[in-house]
Amino acid sequence: MDVDLLAGLGVGFLGSRLKRLAERMQADAAEVARSLELPVQPAQMPLLMAIRMHEPISVGELAERLQLAQPTVTRALGPLERNGLVEARRAPGDQRTKRLVFTDKGRALMARIQTELLPRIEPAAAQLLAGLSGDFMLGLSRVEARLTEQSLLSRADTAGRPLVWARDFSDDLAEAFYRINAEWIQEMFALEENDIALLSKPRELILDKGGVVLFAEAADLGVVGTCALMVSKDGWVELTKMGVLKSARGLKAGEFLLAKTLERAKSLGMDKIYLLTNRKCEAAIHLYEKLGFVHDETIMRKFGARYQRCDVAMSYRPR
Repeated sequence: MDVDLLAGLGVGFLGSRLKRLAERMQADAAEVARSLELPVQPAQMPLLMAIRMHEPISVGELAERLQLAQPTVTRALGPLERNGLVEARRAPGDQRTKRLVFTDKGRALMARIQTELLPRIEPAAAQLLAGLSGDFMLGLSRVEARLTEQSLLSRADTAGRPLVWARDFSDDLAEAFYRINAEWIQEMFALEENDIALLSKPRELILDKGGVVLFAEAADLGVVGTCALMVSKDGWVELTKMGVLKSARGLKAGEFLLAKTLERAKSLGMDKIYLLTNRKCEAAIHLYEKLGFVHDETIMRKFGARYQRCDVAMSYRPR
């Protein structure tokens, strides 16, 4: 049996092993993109996603968002600008500052990335990590072994396109964020002042303050659900504005979306999560309990007054 020299060098070479793993996964992801005839490299994806989420954005702001050196970002942007996907425009009222925006060609590419590429890559990567626990170095070896047994490309081909997938917020989805939540709130209650503010200004009140807005999209129905994480006070994060269109019920889009939102919270280090709801929302409460939320009177006293309809407060206790 061949000996893996790099694996034998220990935790001090973790960076080298991660780089090797990243190169293998990105190579497979690039093959998936090529199979879809998408002119994009995996290394460009963080830039494209950041621009999509915060467009228009300066190079300096982009570097800060991605926690990369500005020269690194500038070099990576070169091919995107040369290929006509992204362009830098002068900011209105500030002729000294250029901000990056997508061209029509770039927007068309991002639409295909969201609906064709990411829904194939994400389940394959999740499958690769499924069931790993305990010693991370051992887990890393298992990931590498699994990748040797079956490539990411092969896993993506086997899995095919899922019924429902997750999308991050972009300004073109702001209307869907309002509409989806207004549907379920008005069906059972009345829109309150807090509802209208958050639904009208998700970027200003949620994303720009460090929060997250995710969407669930279905192959034949488009965007069908949404859920947000909103930074609150004292280190708490509120899981809020979760709703699924009536037309999509039966796809388990709600459970999928809630799991994805909690997964994103974990990746961002958000470990104090609560939600506010009403006992009328029996199906939603059952789902919250299923995924690890517990009823919490302390949360009710601390945050419950934000909504007139709130008579249930829960906090997240991951199992």
